[in-house]
Amino acid sequence: MTSPSLTVSAAVQASAHERLRGIASMLAAVFSFAIMDALMKRISSHYAPLEVTFLRCAASLACLGVTIVVQRSWSGLRASNPVLHGIRGALGVLMLVSFVFAVRRLTLAQTYSLFLAAPLLMTALSVPVLGEHVPLRRWLAITLGLGGVVLILQPWGRGTVSLVAAGAAAVATLCYSVNALTVRWLGRSNSNLSMVVWYLVAVSTGSGALAAGDWQAIASGDWVWLAAIGVTGALGQMWLTDAFRRAPPAVVAPFEYTAILWAFAIDWLFWSAAPTLPLILGASVVVASGVFVIWDERRSLDLALSAACPPP
Repeated sequence: MTSPSLTVSAAVQASAHERLRGIASMLAAVFSFAIMDALMKRISSHYAPLEVTFLRCAASLACLGVTIVVQRSWSGLRASNPVLHGIRGALGVLMLVSFVFAVRRLTLAQTYSLFLAAPLLMTALSVPVLGEHVPLRRWLAITLGLGGVVLILQPWGRGTVSLVAAGAAAVATLCYSVNALTVRWLGRSNSNLSMVVWYLVAVSTGSGALAAGDWQAIASGDWVWLAAIGVTGALGQMWLTDAFRRAPPAVVAPFEYTAILWAFAIDWLFWSAAPTLPLILGASVVVASGVFVIWDERRSLDLALSAACPPP
């Protein structure tokens, strides 16, 4: 007969192993998306943001389509609440177009530093959108994080970031934050595969229709970059889904901030753009504030669960 203590120990070890695999998947997803965004920045100098958005989603959708056919996972494509899927797709179009516009005019590190304020906005938006309570300490962290954004923008000196590009990054961040909140509703009745595929379908359809009037033919030398965008985007999305499937968001979400390290490295290696001191300081403040908000949410959830299910 197996000892109860051994059974509990095995369960704890299995849970810890799954969390480690979730963290590994998140790190892989962040790296993959960083490469994809660098490739998008490269081709954005030749094509309009709407066209880049369409090409990015269509390429990733093609890669996922191959996976679905090989694995015959048709059943996972069933979708409910098509209106919310459509809203999420519209937000996705605006988010990606704004992101491409921003990354075309800013360094990857500047764009990421602004975009990584998303967890702060998600927390603030959860009050009017979801009716959740946000304690004072999180509001202080949000305020501090937004101060880091101001430090990145440097509106007082010569190193001022393009306010138009920064505004586009802010729009992308806002759309991403609202988009992430819609996933909480869709996730109740839709599989991860369904949400990913129909999101890509909606965004590629919307951006393709809007880009049709100003479409520019794809140069023969750019097809290899588009293929790389499709592969890295699909891999990143699958690893991201796997990360959130294996571990709670509070465990894996802080590792999204490793994106800023990849952005610094990519800017330096491929565009010889070294990060400035204000950018490093501002990014550090944004990251620290975001990690605190995520940690505090996890701590509050653990306390609530402990109160609801006290140990015997």
